[in-house]
Amino acid sequence: MSDHNASDPQPEQGSPLRNTIYRRITHSGRRMSRLRRVLYALAAPAILGLVRLWWRSCRMVVVVGEEHLDAVLTRAPSFLPCYWHQHQLFCSRYLLQAQRGRRLRIGFLVSPSVDGELGAMIIRRVGGVVIRGSSTHTGALALKGYFEALVREQVSPVINPDGPRGPRFKFKPGAVLLAQMSGRPMLPLAYAASRAWLVAWDRFVLPVPLCRIAIAIGPPRAVPRVLDAAALQAITLEMERSLQETYRSARAALETS
Repeated sequence: MSDHNASDPQPEQGSPLRNTIYRRITHSGRRMSRLRRVLYALAAPAILGLVRLWWRSCRMVVVVGEEHLDAVLTRAPSFLPCYWHQHQLFCSRYLLQAQRGRRLRIGFLVSPSVDGELGAMIIRRVGGVVIRGSSTHTGALALKGYFEALVREQVSPVINPDGPRGPRFKFKPGAVLLAQMSGRPMLPLAYAASRAWLVAWDRFVLPVPLCRIAIAIGPPRAVPRVLDAAALQAITLEMERSLQETYRSARAALETS
């Protein structure tokens, strides 16, 4: 494997939308026109169909460490799934599937821009919860949305600790701070593919159709309520190493399956 201003639309009926300020103000300032809404409504199922086709074209052969997920859910109603941005495609699929038969709701951060509504439509269709915000442009409000989802709504919002803009494979402290404030643990995830393309600068992992996939889940990490700067840095580095180790576990499981 090679690794890897105006208004936002109202949420669909029955689909929660965090950070409702984004219904009125977007970063880009563009309006959600009727034509754009129609185009998005047409594009969302087409894109989702392509994603599902990709999911089905690859075979998930093993999941390592699933007991960590079940153990977390026995202790807390929600948690912080953490995986690299590059591992989005199949870690998100696993978590969405893991909702079945479990007291689990998975959330995803979506840009507050008008363009972000296309992603929001897709996430709702696959059973995810939409949290509107941007770690780049609306960091504090995004953190607030994450906290409310975790504590008030018992949603487990996905965090990509390196983010879409990198630095690649560097664990930023936002997840640790959120775990500290909420009292919810972080749970590292990774996946490995028998064959994959690496896309763009961030080496996004795009598995080759018909390849084999292994998912790995690492042990959860709780964060104490009182945390000084040195402890914050230490836990951040620990989680970075934990994600690296989790990927190695997925790789090893793939080679022996």
